[in-house]
Amino acid sequence: MTGRHREDERQAEWAVPATPLAAGLAVVTASSALAGVVAGLVWLLYVAVAVTIVVATGLVLRSLRLPAPLVPPAQVVALLFLVVSEFTRGTVLVLLPTPSALRELGGVLGESIQEVQTGVPPVPATPAMLCLVVLCMGLVAVLVDVLTVAVDTPAASGLVLLCVFAVPASLSDALLPWWTFALGVAGFAALLAVDRQQRQREWRGRVGLPSAARAWRAQWRPAAAVTAVAVALALLVGSNVTVIGTAGRLPGGAGGFGSDSTGGLGIKPFTQLTGMLEHKGNVQLFRVRGLDSPTYLRTLTLRQYVPNQGWELGGPMPEGVPPGPQLPPAPGDTGTDRTTRVQIEPVNWEDVWLPVYGRLRGLTGVSENWRYDRTTGAVYSEQPHRPGRYVEDASLSQPTAEQLRSVDDLPMDVDPAYRRIGGIDPKIVQLSQQLTAGASTEFDKAAAIYRFFTTPTNGFSYAVRTARPVTGDALYDFLFNSRTGFCEQYASAMAVMLRVVGVPSRVAIGFTAGYQDGDHRTITSQDAHAWVEVQFPGYGWVIFDPTPLADGRAVVPPYLAPDSAAGQPGQQSAGGAPSPAPTFAPPAPSRPSAPGAAPNPTPPARPAGGEPGWLVWALVGVLVLAIGFTALRWYASRPPPTTESADEGRAARRERLRRMIVRGDPAGVACWLVAVVLAAGLLSWWLAAAVVVLGLAATPWALRELHRRNRLRVVAALGERAATAAWQELLAESTDRGTLAPDSETVRLVAQRMVRDHGLDEQGEQGLNSVVGAVERAWYGGRGSADPGLPEAVDHVRRSLDRNAPLSLRDRLMPRSVLRRPGREPARRG
Repeated sequence: MTGRHREDERQAEWAVPATPLAAGLAVVTASSALAGVVAGLVWLLYVAVAVTIVVATGLVLRSLRLPAPLVPPAQVVALLFLVVSEFTRGTVLVLLPTPSALRELGGVLGESIQEVQTGVPPVPATPAMLCLVVLCMGLVAVLVDVLTVAVDTPAASGLVLLCVFAVPASLSDALLPWWTFALGVAGFAALLAVDRQQRQREWRGRVGLPSAARAWRAQWRPAAAVTAVAVALALLVGSNVTVIGTAGRLPGGAGGFGSDSTGGLGIKPFTQLTGMLEHKGNVQLFRVRGLDSPTYLRTLTLRQYVPNQGWELGGPMPEGVPPGPQLPPAPGDTGTDRTTRVQIEPVNWEDVWLPVYGRLRGLTGVSENWRYDRTTGAVYSEQPHRPGRYVEDASLSQPTAEQLRSVDDLPMDVDPAYRRIGGIDPKIVQLSQQLTAGASTEFDKAAAIYRFFTTPTNGFSYAVRTARPVTGDALYDFLFNSRTGFCEQYASAMAVMLRVVGVPSRVAIGFTAGYQDGDHRTITSQDAHAWVEVQFPGYGWVIFDPTPLADGRAVVPPYLAPDSAAGQPGQQSAGGAPSPAPTFAPPAPSRPSAPGAAPNPTPPARPAGGEPGWLVWALVGVLVLAIGFTALRWYASRPPPTTESADEGRAARRERLRRMIVRGDPAGVACWLVAVVLAAGLLSWWLAAAVVVLGLAATPWALRELHRRNRLRVVAALGERAATAAWQELLAESTDRGTLAPDSETVRLVAQRMVRDHGLDEQGEQGLNSVVGAVERAWYGGRGSADPGLPEAVDHVRRSLDRNAPLSLRDRLMPRSVLRRPGREPARRG
């Protein structure tokens, strides 16, 4: 083989890991699209670690010649180990998942799905969301690795990477940041470029052409320039011309949603309500003028309850009527009370729902695209719109408690769907009946259930994030286990309990009254809310808000004021509703009892005071063992006393210490490695997992270095086994470069093969001849000590090998002499 061809082959060997590494980089850059839906950038570090683990696992297993179909499952297993070790507590030996850990992982993923369904992008990077992101992007990395390495079709991975962009683009109302698009394009272009370079090298090597490095660099520059121009043009056009996407433009142009933008923010039934409350920003949505007293702004109502899923619209909206100054009367609106004119100015609102107050009588200032349905009280359209300032005429009068008690004998035309309920746990039915046992009217029943939630002694507290589920019934968990939640849980639970006792009810979604700001009231995204409405003859749908808000946003109507509702027939005193049976008592007192307190519903990956305790003790024990083994090794390596000077003694001790650290004692080295892993685990299991994976990946290289240093130490000692150790080291060097020495060949034949296959120069060949002579003399001549020139001869051969046949990165990390052990003893024939 000529030197030129050997150079091309070495370049190809060095390029072998480039494709999977470029594939991993493409996945990480594509994951930047999640910046549009997940807050912060800490999740990107998690993704980078997960992708690194997947890529490293593939490199190691393929270097070990594992069958190709087994590599992707092994990568998935490695990813699972990482996810379980970081986001659950039921692992064995830090990484191995147990059945309980897998069940806990399922619960964490369930929480993440709920966050996706209820969050407004960008959602907080909670542990559950990080778990979902890491798992999904890890699986994407496995698939891209299969397409680029196993199937050898890197271009096809572009479809997978495109899906990574499609998911956040479909979830976010605003278009994705421009830099995510640029990073994704750059990562995929780099993958294609690396793959093309490797293919070109392989083709040129087959046909005997010279190295393509210079030609590739010449072609790379114009290709990079064209790619950069294309990306710049795409960003320019996308931010100024395109009308694709929910917001219509990239955030660089007008209309993007952000801190300084006027982008629209809509609300879906229990889909974006949680996200509005969790959103770090506080986006102004409406300015309201003409409102005499604070009340709730209704967006839509839900009438159908699906067990363990929640409330829904209950079918498509009816045709409705167009807006106008005169609208069909709402249920219960007799038209005899005063009409209030309210002006609503949307600021950052774009949706299919148009919020209104009270019992609507007239609506002006909106287009014919909007429709009004008197039954649901909702104003809606088929497509999202950004409305301008509009005016509504509505009845906002509030009845008294006595008036609501006196209407039970009046006929009421109510849709049976507002009484329909089913699939409710018997204990919930029992609780509802127990709370209303002494109530003689529907109002008293509603008031009793209302006070069950709002009385502090019953242990309910407000929190934007709910506690982890205990049973398979979310409603049961809320009422009997956690008693912690936000408006969705309270409104859902009360409406269900009302229907259980026969009271027609529905859930309304909209906004609290906001705050007074000069001549108008301002309503923001933080005012998003859900409450219950109960229908009474002659008064229509009446508000009951069971959520124990403590920040002043709640509005208590006059019929629920203590002096109006307390002490009436069937009602409890000011102390609250009747105490339920012991099984209904609130759980652990560790939860804050004050309304508005926000406990941490998502337990950390390690319980405080639990796992870190044993981890610290384990670290201390392993450190003690490591220090003990090191001390024993130091003691055993001490030479006998000599007459050398004090300075020479200190130099000798330093040399012994250096050799001890380099060579290492197996038990001591193992203890030190375990100590490093445990110390990393104190900071993060991700870091510990990365240390373990990197340690496993570096094991073949470490063993090879250990063997090399031990043999060279024996050679330097010039003892009886010096020549054998020298020959074994040169055989290992040759094996690492792909040349195996059969046991049937003599030492001289093997040496000739080395010279021929590795292209040794004159100095290397002379050194090899010296080693062969020393081996023959040691094996057949019976000499007890080796030639003093043996260490220098071995060094000359190794240097010549490095010059003429350098090892590729893969061969250094995965040496063949370790992975394919040669025979224990070479042939001893002359």
